[in-house]
Parts: sequence; C-alpha cells; structure tokens
Amino acid sequence: MAKNSDNSKKIQRNYFLIALIFGAIVIAIIVRAVMVSFVEGNFWRELGDKTIQTGIPIQATRGNIYSDNYELMATSEFRYRLYLDFWAEGIHEDTLRKYIKPLSVELNKMFPSKSAATYEAHIMRGWRQRSPKNREYRLNIDEVNYLQLKAIRQMPFFKQGQNKSGLYARSLVKRTKPYGTLASRTIGDIYGEFDKGGKNGLELAFDSLLRGRPGVGTRQRVQGRNIQVTDKNPVPGCDIISTIDINMQDITEKALLEKLKELDAESGTAVLMEVKTGEIKAITNMGRIREGVWGETKNYAVSDLSEPGSTFKVASMMVALDDDLVRPGDPVDVDNGIFEYAGSTLRDHNANRGGYGMINAAKSIWFSSNIGVAKIILRSYGNNPGKYVDGLYRLGFNQDLHLDIPGYGIARIRHPQISPNTWYKTTLPWMSFGYETQIPPIYTLTFFNAIANNGTMVKPIFVKEIREDSRVKEKKEIVVLKKHICSDLTLQHIREMLDSVVNHPQGTGKPARSELVRISGKTGTAQLSQGAAGYKAGGLSHQVSFCGYFPSNDPQYSCIVVIRKPRNGNASGGYMSGRVFKRIAEEVFVQNIAASPRLTAYNDTIISKTPCVKSGLFEHSKYAMKKLNVKYVDNLEGEWMSAQTANDHVLISSRNISGNLVPNVVGMGAKDAVYAMESAGLRVSLTGQGTVVAQSVAAGSRIEKGRMVMIQLK
Repeated sequence: MAKNSDNSKKIQRNYFLIALIFGAIVIAIIVRAVMVSFVEGNFWRELGDKTIQTGIPIQATRGNIYSDNYELMATSEFRYRLYLDFWAEGIHEDTLRKYIKPLSVELNKMFPSKSAATYEAHIMRGWRQRSPKNREYRLNIDEVNYLQLKAIRQMPFFKQGQNKSGLYARSLVKRTKPYGTLASRTIGDIYGEFDKGGKNGLELAFDSLLRGRPGVGTRQRVQGRNIQVTDKNPVPGCDIISTIDINMQDITEKALLEKLKELDAESGTAVLMEVKTGEIKAITNMGRIREGVWGETKNYAVSDLSEPGSTFKVASMMVALDDDLVRPGDPVDVDNGIFEYAGSTLRDHNANRGGYGMINAAKSIWFSSNIGVAKIILRSYGNNPGKYVDGLYRLGFNQDLHLDIPGYGIARIRHPQISPNTWYKTTLPWMSFGYETQIPPIYTLTFFNAIANNGTMVKPIFVKEIREDSRVKEKKEIVVLKKHICSDLTLQHIREMLDSVVNHPQGTGKPARSELVRISGKTGTAQLSQGAAGYKAGGLSHQVSFCGYFPSNDPQYSCIVVIRKPRNGNASGGYMSGRVFKRIAEEVFVQNIAASPRLTAYNDTIISKTPCVKSGLFEHSKYAMKKLNVKYVDNLEGEWMSAQTANDHVLISSRNISGNLVPNVVGMGAKDAVYAMESAGLRVSLTGQGTVVAQSVAAGSRIEKGRMVMIQLK
C-alpha cells in the first residue's frame, strides 16, 4: 500500500515537472512574441521590407510590326542569359568534375566559337572562385533562344536540374527583324533598354500602342535568389500592319543597291507608292557605311531637304499652264544653250553641243531645258513672282504631310512677300528648274503620284491597320490632301509631256523606256552646294533622280529614285536613276499580273508541277489553288486543314483545333500559325522563316491565357 502511494507521488511530481517545463516554454514564447511585436517590431518590419518588394513593374510584350500581307518585320524575341550558382544546395564537386568534360564537348558542339577546353576552364574557374556573396557566375556564351535553352538543360550535369547543377536563366526581351535590312529604317529601332521604347521610324511613331501596359508583381529574396510573383498581368502591345510589300521591297532594295555599288555613290533612296491609296509599298534608304558597304543609316526619303533639280520643272510648267500663261506649243528660244541673266550664266546640259535653238514649251520638259523653263516662268511671272510661288503652294508643296515617320522634313519654298531679304533677281528663274528650294523626295513623289491619280493628291501612308488582341482596333483610310491639283486640260498636257520624256527618241528619260511596261516620268540632275565653295562641277557634287509612274495609260504605282554623289560615270538622272526605276517597274509589273503574253511556260515532264501547299486556314489556300488551277481533293470538316501534295493534286484533310487546347501549328506558314495561337489567347514569338517546324508548348496541352509560345520556322 505504501509502495503504490510512493509511485503515485512520483508520477504527480513528474507531471508537475512536465507542466512546469511546458508552462515555462509557453511563457517564453509569449514573452518573445511581445518582444518581437512591440519592442523589436520596427527592426523586423524593416528587415521584411528589405526582402519583399511590392509594386514591381512587369514589362509587357511589345507588339509586332507586319508587312501588308502579315509577314513579320519586327517582333519581340525572348532570349536567355545563363548563370551558374555554385552555392546551390545539391551541387557537389565530385559530380561537377565527373561531367565537366562531356558537358564542355556538348557546349562546343552547340556553340563552336569556343573550344571545349575553353568552356571547361571557364566553368572550373567559377567553381574555384565561388563565394556565398556572389551566386551569379555568367556562363561564357551569348544569349540563347528558348529552343537552345531546352537543349542546354538536357546536357550532361545540367540535366540534373537547377538545385544540383546550379544552372539558371534570366529572360531578356530583344527586338528582331526577320527580314534584316528590308525597310529597316522605316520600321525603326528601339533603345537598348527595352522599357525606353521606340527610337525612330514606326517603332517611335506608334510606341505608345506597341509597348502595351505593364503588369505589377511582388519580389522576395529567398536563399540568395529573387522570386517574383505576378499580382497583375501585363497587357501585350498592339500590332502594327504596315503598307510594306515584302516582294516589292526586296525588288526595290536590290535594284538600288546594285546601282549604288556600280556608281560607288554616297547614298541612294527609292520609294514605291500605290497610286490610288497612297500606300508606301517599298522604301529603301542606303548610305555608304564604309568603302564598299552600304546600309540603312538615315531615312533620306522623308528627311533629306535638298534641291530637287529638274523634276521640279514639271511643277513650274503645271503652274504656268493652269494660270493660262503658256500653252504646250508656244515657242521658246533657248539659242545655243547659254543664257545670261542678272549677271549670272544659265546653261543647258547640251550647251557644249550648240543647244536646242528654237523649241516649244512642251519640248522644254522633254529635253529638260533649264533655259526653256526659266524663260517661260520669267515671261509669265517676272513682274509678279509671288503669283508663281502661290501656284506652287496651290500644288501642295508648302503643306505638312503629317507623315507616320518621326523626323520628316517639310518642303521649304520661299515667297517674295514673306522673305523679301532673301529674294534676288536670279531666284525666280533658278527656282523654276529646281534650285533655291529644299524638298524631301517624298514630297516630289506625292506630287507625281497626284498626276498619275487623275489630279487627286493623297497622303503617303505607311500603316494600314492597328490590331489589338488579333482584332482590328483602327483601320487607316485614304487621306485626300487635294481633290484637284490642276485643271483636267493641264493634267492632260502634263501627262503627255511626261510620256514623251521617256518614250520620245530625244527625251532625257529614254534610258527608263521599257518594252514590257510603258513608263512616264521626269529626270533630275542637280549640283549640290558645297558650303562656302558654292556649287562645283564634278561627279562628287551631283544628285540625280527620276520620278514617275507606270503603266502610263492606267497608273498603278508611282516611284522616285534619288542617287547622291556618284563617283563613277557622268551624272545623269536618266542613265543612273532612270535605269533603277525601269528595273523596279518591270519586276513589279510582272509579279503583279495574273499572266503575261510575253512569258511562255512549258510543261516539265520530270518535276511535278503541283506546288507545295502549307497547312492552315482552308479558305486562304483554296483561293490560291483556284487562282493557280491546282487540283485538290477535299475531305474537310471545319476551317483548319492539313495538306499533302500528290503527283497531280493536293490532298486536303481536317486539322482539329480546339478552343481549350494549344493548337498544332507545325507545317503552317507564319501568318496562319500566329493567327491560330493568338486566337487561342496565346502570345507568339517567331524565329526563322518559312514553314513551322517546332513549337515550344506542346500541341494538345491545356491553354494558359497570355502564355508565350516560341515558334521556329525553317
């Protein structure tokens, strides 16, 4: 009995001891909590604020810029910079040394610019220099794309995962131009710091739409790394659909560049405009970067303020005709090609051959006679030069075109009443044939385009549509600047003159004459002012040009070609710029008609004549196949198709694209692939060109709205 009583007391003492210990712990916790909350509260809150950052802006994906038929011309591409964290919890030296050689071999295969030994030495140097304060050791390769990143993560050692290999990536967003230099200066560039946005061209003009709206996130420092959580998703930028036609752009750039190389010229500009709409279908601006190398350095077409030369004679003649002060058949004596006026000497280009003698007003344009045009304008406006300049203003040369390209210039034409101190006796005659004025090439083209467009002047436009989330947000309409620049009779006379410039045996534009398409236009050759030295003779001081339209009887396109400071050959607007114009006109004409009686195609008995058809939207392919008379067998249900080419026909089958699953775009062209992905709520970044060969997110997986999908074309 006494023994049981002793055990009971012992148990009670043990319970009391345990309760006392737990009580002490609870009291300690409460005391510590009070200390943390009230005594040390400010310290811990400040420490927490240092490890957690709120309101972190998340950059939105910049919108794409497309050609007029939705081919990518500028896009945002995700790139990745690779680092090694040698203080990752699972990394071990023996494992690293085991795999370092096969890893280095694989890196060398993918990035052969460095040897396997160089990669091995670089990684091991990072291991030896590792520090807990610096857990970011840059891997010595350039930024990689998503597909390359996936391949690197499957290499020896790296495929163990981030915790055991220490490999991690930081994502970057870069602007790429799939078509390289094509219209590069017009498309524009962005600053190196992505969030600064557009630098020039369309990238700057539409920067507020392209950049989208940033999201918001929270960043926290955990085990030496920053972990970011998205609180508000960013809104991707709008897409810009430009007026540029890739094929016409390629034709224009090649034609100009080859001539610049032949002439060893300082720079050149060529612009192709659609007559009815004012859409700029091609624009190229090439300047000499170094000897033998030309590239897009400045948008001369819209910003270069220079004296246009003889192309301006057409404007002078139009003003005089419309004021009924001259008629095409009126005689004008240009004598021996030399004319003394107000103490200055005016010469025609054939003065060394005795001049043209007695000609009429129309022939002063055909033959590009400086004296002929100057005498007509002096006779008509010598006592009232302000009326002449008013006539030029009536043609639109003084107005702001409000172009989509930032930094564009506005034509400068002096008026005797506005600027009497800079108006001299020689100003009127010299102005009549293209001196004493500064006019960007785009203004001259706009004027000639109005002549081709039955007298209606339309604004040059570079953008057709603005799209937001694959839907049209804004559609650009034709902007009429002037309904009639002159009377119908004046227009008829001017068009006859421009036709004769090219197609008359003595016309100065004869080198632009084509057997394939009838061309009308005007040559221009101007000496460039050399600063204090004034005007000098010689090839280095000339600017040559040709501006016109084609086909003459039903103009579809207008074009201007300007070449500055050619080193080779005698400066000639016809032989230099006119030849470039002719090549552009012929190639554009051939590629934009359904069939030509001059071109004969013969059946090939060896190679199948059935073209390769890409997968995609059936309606688009059906239209093309019907136009090309391609036979096809259709077993289609729905709007999406897969295509397989047989010997004499194309097999069309259904491709199932569900609204809830990531679509399969392999085998499609870029346009249909982007449309399919963006219609599903996904964002797209493309690399390469041609047909889709791979996509970063597996087809059939569940859609995460706004997720970026990398698409590779080849």
